[in-house]
Amino acid sequence: MKSCRRQAAQAQLLSQKGVQFQLTCNLCRESHKTQVWLCFLVLSFLSISTCAAHRDDTADLQTCLSKIKHTIEKSDAMLYAPSINDIEEKCKSMSLKCYMLELIMVLDEEDVMNKKASCILDFNDNLQPNSVACPPCEAYSLKNITIFLDRLNNLLEKITAQENI
Repeated sequence: MKSCRRQAAQAQLLSQKGVQFQLTCNLCRESHKTQVWLCFLVLSFLSISTCAAHRDDTADLQTCLSKIKHTIEKSDAMLYAPSINDIEEKCKSMSLKCYMLELIMVLDEEDVMNKKASCILDFNDNLQPNSVACPPCEAYSLKNITIFLDRLNNLLEKITAQENI
């Protein structure tokens, strides 16, 4: 008789735990749906509020480059420099980031870390590339500093022109 009561008690306990487990699973499912929607909402706002570079920023960068051009043209470095034709629309900001990283390396090698060069560092710090399916910097061809600067200016002009539309 005691074993029957014990089994009945265990069965009742298991059924209660089953109900609790089922409720817990439903709560988890609802919680996961809420988390997914919150993540979606946050990412949506972030994608709206971030952009590669504003027209004013690219114009400032062009001015900055013109001020230090004579100093960095002394470099004999070979740099990754994508041409305008190599850059897909979705990869402009990533390509710009590649240019900035190469340019910072040249500034460091040529000891041009002064007030004139700080605008390049600031621009790079504020640049938020979207690297979705974009080739790495190393995928582009190596060019000398003159071609590198020409291609960088072409990219900046294209970005500025598109933002004026």
